[in-house]
Amino acid sequence: MKIDLQQVKQFGNIEFLARQMVEGFITGLHKSPYHGFSVEFAEHKIYNPGESTRHIDWKVYGKTDRLYTKRYEEETNLRCQILIDTSSSMYYPTATQGKLTFSIMAAAALTYMLQKQRDAVGLTTFSETVEQQTPVSSTPSHVHKIFLLLERLLPAASPERKTSVATVLHQIADSMNRRALVIIFSDMFEDLSRAEELFAALQHLKHNQHEVLLFHVVDGKTELEFNFDDRPHEFIDVETGERVKVRPSQIREHYRTQMEAFRHELMLRCGQYKIDFIEADINQDINHILLPYLVKRSKMR
Repeated sequence: MKIDLQQVKQFGNIEFLARQMVEGFITGLHKSPYHGFSVEFAEHKIYNPGESTRHIDWKVYGKTDRLYTKRYEEETNLRCQILIDTSSSMYYPTATQGKLTFSIMAAAALTYMLQKQRDAVGLTTFSETVEQQTPVSSTPSHVHKIFLLLERLLPAASPERKTSVATVLHQIADSMNRRALVIIFSDMFEDLSRAEELFAALQHLKHNQHEVLLFHVVDGKTELEFNFDDRPHEFIDVETGERVKVRPSQIREHYRTQMEAFRHELMLRCGQYKIDFIEADINQDINHILLPYLVKRSKMR
């Protein structure tokens, strides 16, 4: 299911939209080459020989001829902290606040899936510093609070907030004292002079035994390909306010070279640290977020 960035804010109920996206994804999963993935939701789990038979659901057995055991609120398989970059560059394209809107809806879909699997989830938003941070929990009231926080992240205008991904990741790594899956939504537009600090922060998360999924959120058409009409444009740095007037064709190749070099280095470092790097183009559908999550979760069992 593709996220309609123009309609999300008008609809408003993020929890309902998240459920629609996840259920659509699962329906498609069963019809796709990836149907072998088991999306095991919380109500039941397959009975394994040797386990206690106390919680076998015999009604389900009568209908399916398969043994399942009931699962309960306190059963938590996974702890997950979702981080969303809310700096000014994430409000691009400004007409739709596209990167932030995409990240919010993707985080909502993951939150819904984590809840259904009885996994514990927390939410952190950040720019130069941590803006909001919730505990990690699996209770329905806590998850509902996360959905409300995600809805409030859809303001009318972009604030003036710079990015300091490295600082925040170090802070998060130091504050999490239990092993978890850390999911990051960010364009990673850090000052290039601080690239080594950024890579060190990612390594810090892995050094503390956390699993990491990095979704590199971009508008592929303009931010990767620099595909603009060949006429004079004024480009504005949304974090510094700096303005540059230029014809895109004059700098396109140089821009692509610089961008590709940074992306290649980021991907290389993630590979070295065993961090899953996923290009999250906001023009693609939600499957490009949920499927890598399922792959990662299946490896953590």
